[in-house]
Amino acid sequence: MWYNNILETIGNTPLVKLNKVTKDIKATVLAKIETTNPGNSIKDRMALKMIEDAEKSGKLKPGGTIIEGTSGNTGMGLAIAAVIKGYKCIFTTTDKQSKEKVDALKAFGAEVIVCPTDVEPEDPRSYYSVSSRLEKEVPNSWKPNQYDNLSNSIAHYEQTGPEIWDQTEGKITHLVVGVGTGGTISGAGKFLREKNPNIKIWGIDTYGSVFKKYKETGIFDEKEIYPYITEGIGEDFLPRNVDFDLIDLFEKVTDKDAALMTRDIARKEGIFVGNSAGAAIAGLLQLKDKLKEDDVVVVIFHDHGSRYMGKMFNDDWLRERGFLEDDKLTAKSILAKRTPQEMVTIDVNKTVLEAINTMKSLFISQIPVTQQGMVVGKITESDILSALLENPSLKSAKVESITTATFPFVDLNTSIDRISGLINKENAAVLVEDEQGKIEIITQYDIINAISE
Repeated sequence: MWYNNILETIGNTPLVKLNKVTKDIKATVLAKIETTNPGNSIKDRMALKMIEDAEKSGKLKPGGTIIEGTSGNTGMGLAIAAVIKGYKCIFTTTDKQSKEKVDALKAFGAEVIVCPTDVEPEDPRSYYSVSSRLEKEVPNSWKPNQYDNLSNSIAHYEQTGPEIWDQTEGKITHLVVGVGTGGTISGAGKFLREKNPNIKIWGIDTYGSVFKKYKETGIFDEKEIYPYITEGIGEDFLPRNVDFDLIDLFEKVTDKDAALMTRDIARKEGIFVGNSAGAAIAGLLQLKDKLKEDDVVVVIFHDHGSRYMGKMFNDDWLRERGFLEDDKLTAKSILAKRTPQEMVTIDVNKTVLEAINTMKSLFISQIPVTQQGMVVGKITESDILSALLENPSLKSAKVESITTATFPFVDLNTSIDRISGLINKENAAVLVEDEQGKIEIITQYDIINAISE
């Protein structure tokens, strides 16, 4: 048996029992592995459904352009369908999204416009607003609007819900889903609730999103909204696809817990999934006291880990945000291992000769250059030598005349591997701001000293 095209392979994804990350949960926990879809995410289902419904209604015409605001996964599903069906794609996304997601969309021939995250949805720069403007400007275009297009929920009512019911032989007691557009939880949840009114529908939310408070109070609280790192779940508005009456509760998960659990799923279960799966399991663990031994919980694993290589699966990215603490040396521990010292600097208005004398007397080979107390550059022995060979009279010139770019700045959580990588022929040291706000310098000698202790 073969398929006529890649779109026919969407759906029928496996249900896999989790064992290690859920060992503290009494219930049986099953993961719906949506990464086996051709676009490696659950969004393939609703992307195709939205296109098919738009074709039937005449909103999407032959040779048309699909324009959508997407964090990557919906875009991927739309782009794959567009390749098969002969449409062009323009996607707007936010600068919060991983580079891998943007590059993946471009691989299918889509045009991608990156917009700022930290603006209101109504702001003309937001990815919602830009996509709406382009729909008006581009001839023969159609905007799926995954948030308010109910074909999104219908796809999961027709496919995801029935698959889960059949795969669990009707034994499912809880559905747990990270909520973004709301299509998955509302569509699959509606089907399952019709089959068994006692099934609990739990939504996973993130701090900085409005869903949980709105569900509990009916209040849309703009003070709840602030930027967050977790991708794929949470919103700063209320999509039509989120059926709040259907969802029993929302549980908020921190960026840190979501990121670390995403890694744990790969390392403990051998399942390579994205950030929203980590959030879903972290949220489920927070709710574990509500579960009994004979419960059967299905958790949606939305997308693939390959889209997060520069983030959740990058140790330095996690350390810079204070999410990862391990035994590796960091800038903070390197500073702690050496005796306290004042960083030697030289003002831009001092002479080159004064810089030479400072280096000689202190046996140092480089000095950060300051202007009004701020580090603005550096001078090194080799800078001075090159300058004097070219023009010996530069001894009396100001330091600023031979100042080069400043040493790289690193965070206190930056690993020794990253620091070592930044130290090279151009940069003999790095700078770091300590916990008191004072600038410190870390040299190769400091690294060697810290390693040898």
